[in-house]
Amino acid sequence: MLKKVLVLFVLLTPVFACAAEKTKKEEPIEHLTDEQIYEQLKKLALVFETARDNFVEEVDEKKMLEAAMNGMLGALDPHSSYLSADDFKEFNDKSHGEFGGLGIQITSDRGAVRVISPIDDTPAEKAGIKAGDYITHIDDEQVFDMTLNQAVKKMKGRPGTKVKLTIITEGKEPRTLTLKRAIIKVDSVKYEEKSLAGADEDADKIGYIRISDFGATTSKELKEALEKLEKKNVIGYVVDVRNNPGGYLTAAIDVADAFLDSGEIVSTRGREKTDIERVYAKKGDLANGKPVVVLINHGSASASEIVAGALQDNGRGLVMGSQSFGKGSVQQQKPLGDGTAIHITIARYYTPSGRSIQNEGITPDVEVLQSKVEVLEKRESMYSEASFKNALKNENAKDKKKSDDEEEELTDEEKDALDYQLQRAMDMVIAMSKLETRAKELAEQNKDEEVSEQEKKENEKVDEKIKKTETKKDKKSGK
Repeated sequence: MLKKVLVLFVLLTPVFACAAEKTKKEEPIEHLTDEQIYEQLKKLALVFETARDNFVEEVDEKKMLEAAMNGMLGALDPHSSYLSADDFKEFNDKSHGEFGGLGIQITSDRGAVRVISPIDDTPAEKAGIKAGDYITHIDDEQVFDMTLNQAVKKMKGRPGTKVKLTIITEGKEPRTLTLKRAIIKVDSVKYEEKSLAGADEDADKIGYIRISDFGATTSKELKEALEKLEKKNVIGYVVDVRNNPGGYLTAAIDVADAFLDSGEIVSTRGREKTDIERVYAKKGDLANGKPVVVLINHGSASASEIVAGALQDNGRGLVMGSQSFGKGSVQQQKPLGDGTAIHITIARYYTPSGRSIQNEGITPDVEVLQSKVEVLEKRESMYSEASFKNALKNENAKDKKKSDDEEEELTDEEKDALDYQLQRAMDMVIAMSKLETRAKELAEQNKDEEVSEQEKKENEKVDEKIKKTETKKDKKSGK
């Protein structure tokens, strides 16, 4: 038995050794010799056998070994883990746009489960779970003893069934929420024409593109959105990647490329100094050079940060909002041949200017924190005819008062008006569009002036030639 266990771990060792990310400790790593590695693996096998034979209850060997592999990978960083056959299948299903659960992207942080971001129109988002929240209990069970995959599994289940989460938000008391599981179908890209709150019907229209994640269909959906919005002659674009936890690297590259005509999009750098890959934009800006504002917040991670960084560093778009999440690492699935795999960090992301996204995130060009818009003037003033005592009532008026329990359903326009960051982003697109229009007008004006000046010089030359000819004639006739 000991020999078999040793073979198992020796087979896994090359994958572990080759893919491990550099430690953040200042002290240099002391690498073990092959003999020392063998001794440690022998000890690990001995721990396994001793625990299996002496534990007070009958043990599940498979569970023990999977936990050991998960612990090995989890010691590297929060994003590396062992994927069982079921986990690997679920991961692939999720990446292709449809999966079951609560619609929440999470990571491990100091023993707890931290929310990267909720996905749009899902039970988690509707329950008010926000990026940066911590989940401490799932169905009253502490998450501190769970792996990330175990926490994910506990939150998944049959659609319609319920799960109880204990949530901690910074500066607030812990709260318990009961959510109903659902089939989570991710519509990666949503788009529409928008105008500023309170603007006239004939006001400038702005193309609003909301990208909720970066999946297999994102690139195709974005191209369709840009084609349709361009036909409507929008003056510019707001690309909203707030609370977008990321996804496929290729999808992020395609999204950035859609707005770029040239330039580097992103580089990935592995453990070795020579292990660098750079990706460049192909010719063709699908937005035809119109102003672009990218909206980010602390829930914008990974692929979202790649897009924001690419447009920012290439001077193609202005980034607004708040500091992004700071996940600048590349993960890859390494199948182990039996339906299982490891999910492991293999490189770091860098923006075109060479900035590492890891732990830093993208700093917006214009910081706009989400704020509550306060209405200073009520629709019904306290000083009106209706405020007088014994004022005659309007016999045809409908009762506008609602019960305290009845919530007013906001329209999409009203929701937009309350979205302070979005309103400021659209303000900026309008300003950038006007600046571009003014710049073009000045260029045309200068061109006309140059032409006029050139014509003036040509005319002066002609006049000079005529004068010289007449002078010669006068001299000749005088002779």
